[in-house]
This record gives sequence, C-alpha cells and structure tokens, in this order.
Amino acid sequence: MKRINWLIATFFGVGKIPGAPGTWGSLAAVPCFYYLARFPLAHIGLLPLLFFLGVYASTQTEKAYGETDPSWVVIDEVLGIGIAMVGIPMDWPFVIMAFILFRLFDIWKPYPIRKLEALPGGWGIMADDLLAGVYANIWIRIGVFLVNMLA
Repeated sequence: MKRINWLIATFFGVGKIPGAPGTWGSLAAVPCFYYLARFPLAHIGLLPLLFFLGVYASTQTEKAYGETDPSWVVIDEVLGIGIAMVGIPMDWPFVIMAFILFRLFDIWKPYPIRKLEALPGGWGIMADDLLAGVYANIWIRIGVFLVNMLA
C-alpha cells in the first residue's frame, strides 16, 4: 500500500524529477486535462475523486516518510492545474495561461491560500492547490470575458 500511495502522491514518479517538482507535476498533468476537456463531465467528475484520493495518499506518504508536505508530493499540483483548466478554451494561449497563473498562485499563496496550507496532513497539501486552481480559473475567465467584450 505504501508503494501505491507513493505512486499517487508523486503522480507516478513525476514529483521525483529534480529541480522544480511542483512545476513538473503541473506540466505533466496539462496533457491529461487537455484531453479530458473534450469530456467536461469526466473532467469535473474526476476532480473530487482526485482531491480525496490526494488527501489520503499524501497523508499516508507524509506518515510513511516522516516529512511534512514533501516537495516531491505533486498530486496537489495535478488537482490544481485540473481546476485551472475547467471550462476554459482549449487554445494553447489559454492553456499556457492556466499553467502560468496556477503556478503563480501556488507559489505566491495569496490570502487565504497560505492559511489552507496550514491544515493538517493531506488536507493542507491539497486544499491550498485547490484554491490556487480556482484563482487561476477565475482570472482566465475574466480574461476571456474581456477579450470577447473587446472583439
């Protein structure tokens, strides 16, 4: 079970790529959600499953390895980019913007994202990225609205 939790938490080992594991995790998830955008109900339906599976796997991984919020646990970035990409146009400028904005909010952690990070175990690991994804999605939607309004 420890190995399965590790595979989920690291998004099949992506989190162990040296350098910037959160960026690699987000980047690895983009093609998955780009494909899922063709199936909006599947995309949206996957997110709660991913959240609760991520809470469990990251909590168990923290306990197994004795680390709090290890940087190589990237299932939270997978969830966050998935949320950032919900319902946005699947044109590459918007997909790139989803990636950039999600990473920006995930790193910057504006209020109340930082507070969510303080939740115990996997709840904190997952909740802050969930909200960073929501923030990114909202800003993309504002941008799409403005572009359409000016067009």
